[in-house]
Amino acid sequence: MILPSKVLRAALAAFGLCAMGAAAHAAYPDKPIRIVVGFPPGQATDIIARIAAKKLQETLGQPVIVENKPGAAGIIGSELVAKAAPDGYTLLVGSSGTMAINPSLYSKLSYHPLKDFEPVSILSVVPLFLAVNPSVPAKTAADLMKLAQASPGKINYGSGGSGVTSHLTMELLKNEQKVDMTHVPYKGSPAAVTDLIGGQTSTMFDTGPALLPYMRSGKLRILAIASEKRNAAAPDVPTMEEAGLGHFVAPAWVGLAAPKGTPKETIDILYKTLAGSWRDAPDVKDQLNALGAEAAVMTPDEFSKYIQSEIDKWAIAVKLSGARVD
Repeated sequence: MILPSKVLRAALAAFGLCAMGAAAHAAYPDKPIRIVVGFPPGQATDIIARIAAKKLQETLGQPVIVENKPGAAGIIGSELVAKAAPDGYTLLVGSSGTMAINPSLYSKLSYHPLKDFEPVSILSVVPLFLAVNPSVPAKTAADLMKLAQASPGKINYGSGGSGVTSHLTMELLKNEQKVDMTHVPYKGSPAAVTDLIGGQTSTMFDTGPALLPYMRSGKLRILAIASEKRNAAAPDVPTMEEAGLGHFVAPAWVGLAAPKGTPKETIDILYKTLAGSWRDAPDVKDQLNALGAEAAVMTPDEFSKYIQSEIDKWAIAVKLSGARVD
């Protein structure tokens, strides 16, 4: 049967519209995904982002590329993603510093962790270890606090900079234990750890990747971990509670977020991908345990509430420290 030309044209037009609609609603993702990290390669946030990118790529079937945009305590990378198209193809792997501390630390922050982002899921909890130079006559965390109580202001502690997680965690501990120690800020964690090894400072908090290699070589002594439980990478290190300092838990963390307005369907795909291939994957566990970190997953709603609770917690620490950046 030969269709009349008018009917044929209508059929072709309808087919064209259907094809265009199918193209416009192509299943996500149908092209490479970019994950932005606001820190240099090799830091804990970057390493975790690359592990997550690999798992997402394996499951989603599209390239997932990590781009480092370091600078200004993670602000440069965070701002870039906040202003990106909300289509799921530019994502942020942020940290407790960028998502929870910066809102209180910076008076003119160019983004807001909840108003400008759609939380996807937490990725990892990165516990902080309390370390001392081997010359410090403190065998336990409680011993260190007794030394600080006996000599107010005489013990120096280092950090990667004013307002970073390692600095504010020590301020929380000082407040709880009613001790006075002197803060020595550095331009980044590596410089702070170097001076701790050299004896220019006596103690500091930092992550496993920064401290554990030096504990194993005998250049530093780790007294405790600010976590709910002991860590697989250093099972002999007690928790702060086991060390006699009460329930002191202040982990750093890393999480995945998208620009505000990203479709809920896209957020759900990303979350479900992580929920199915992240927390319980043996290769992920092994890689994160080597960093002294642990895999974690939260629903987008749970992660949003967690970020708010962390903003509230770290606001107290920022106020105690007196740190402020205009």
